[in-house]
Amino acid sequence: MSLKYRIALIVALVAASFWALFPRTTVERVKRNGAFVLDTVKRVPLKRGLDLQGGMHLALEVDESKGAVANKGEAIDRALKVVRTRIDQFGVSEPVVQKAGSNRIIVELPGIDDPQRAMDVVQKSAFLQFQITDKTGALAKALPRIDAAVKSLGSLAAAPAAKGAPVTPTDSARGALQGLFTKDTAKAAKSDTSKKAAVAATDSTNNDSTPPTNGAFSKLIQQGQMPGEYYVAAADVPTVQRYLSQPAVQAALPPGKVLRWASDTTAAGTSAYRAFYVVDARPIITGEYLTDARPNQDATEGTVVEFTLNNEGGRRFRNETAKHVGDFMAIVLDSLVMGRPPVIQSAIGTHGQITLGGRDLQAAQDLALVLRAGALPVPLKIAEVRNIGPSLGADSIHASVRAGIIAMVLVVLIMVIYYRFSGFLAVIGLALYVLYTLAALAGFDATLTLPGLAGFVLSIGIAVDANVLIFERIREELDRGKSARLAIDEGFRHALPAIIDSNVSAALTAAVLYQFGTGPVRGFAVTLLAGIAASMVTAIFVVRTFYMIWLTRTTDQQALSI
Repeated sequence: MSLKYRIALIVALVAASFWALFPRTTVERVKRNGAFVLDTVKRVPLKRGLDLQGGMHLALEVDESKGAVANKGEAIDRALKVVRTRIDQFGVSEPVVQKAGSNRIIVELPGIDDPQRAMDVVQKSAFLQFQITDKTGALAKALPRIDAAVKSLGSLAAAPAAKGAPVTPTDSARGALQGLFTKDTAKAAKSDTSKKAAVAATDSTNNDSTPPTNGAFSKLIQQGQMPGEYYVAAADVPTVQRYLSQPAVQAALPPGKVLRWASDTTAAGTSAYRAFYVVDARPIITGEYLTDARPNQDATEGTVVEFTLNNEGGRRFRNETAKHVGDFMAIVLDSLVMGRPPVIQSAIGTHGQITLGGRDLQAAQDLALVLRAGALPVPLKIAEVRNIGPSLGADSIHASVRAGIIAMVLVVLIMVIYYRFSGFLAVIGLALYVLYTLAALAGFDATLTLPGLAGFVLSIGIAVDANVLIFERIREELDRGKSARLAIDEGFRHALPAIIDSNVSAALTAAVLYQFGTGPVRGFAVTLLAGIAASMVTAIFVVRTFYMIWLTRTTDQQALSI
């Protein structure tokens, strides 16, 4: 490579490094108070870890408010793996996730800027199910029993009547959340005639089982336009939920069916309603077969999460949906129906999507994250949350930084005194090495910790070691009577194999530490890997370019100071 291209490449690397290290703000579109607004987000290139700046401390315990959990110790062990996976995907570098005692998980997140989002991601159970909505009118048939059970509750049954007229969903409401799934390309879609016949059949079944409206429970609900769909005025939702929580009412519910509330409310005119769906208790498939989930933006359906099932899950899903062509299928996440159940128009295979409607992309990213990480085996609650200071203390941090500066100064003095002009070139290369390494760490969103700083100082020694090998080889060539130009060429050429061998060995060690280590050990490995890569560039490419610049400005008879 010619000299001008070498200089241009070095300048480009310096410019890119400064750009990576320069704090900057970006404008992002976020949703606040139901409306999308433009917000500025500040990017910090190099964050500090728990030992340098502190962060957030969470203590998680098993939530037994809805029932006792058997074998709690084993459940905590499994939940620990899920929480660790979620935190790793959350994007926080150098987190601490560990078990404390037999029933508690400790999570420490350095420099977290959105504590509420972190708590939500950690606590979500993300249990995904696909359930067929009831088309037999089972709830309508059971309403007399349910009304009688509510009446027997006495004072609890004295609930206010529904406000406003019964809801009749509009055409836009019926079609707003349709098309949740992508079709399996291996199956041909059914004809429009058969689709209309299937929907007409379900509508006729639905209309034959209109629920009574004079009971304490039945007067609060209104049947929707699809099988198993019912609407409740938003003001009456707490009352209905209170009724359904009573054992007497639960015993009166139709066997083999469960009620699932919709995740969002629906506006009809000036009133707000919330739907619930009667679905088969046995899901046709669960999220245990899910292998991937990715957020996306759809032009017609808004924010969606596209998911992929494994081969076994795709085969089961295809077989089950083939049996229910023309039926409505609810996508149930953590016992809530996501969107409005779509019609199964043809057998569905390994790919599908969950529509989140008007929610922002951040909500889709968090949902995809917890789906990929898996469902929690037991519900967790946050027992303690607090901010924590630097674990090392200010004195320890200052002493460590001072030791690193002293080490770098000594390296510079030794190189300049022992190798003179050539050592000066190596120091300039060392300065660029520091810049390139920090830029690489910023590019990987690394978090600076004390072990990471130790790895950084150690990699400086490795970078100097490569220059020492080259300079000693150049001295040998000069002692043999060769010119400065030839000695430099021979020195770089003969030292290169030894430099590559030593750096590859160090890189393999760092890779093993990164693969099998956790926390500070991984931070040390990341910093060491970035330093090794930068040292190869500066020692072999940058310093040689400096020699080439010197050779163009001198004659072969001038002695090389080395």
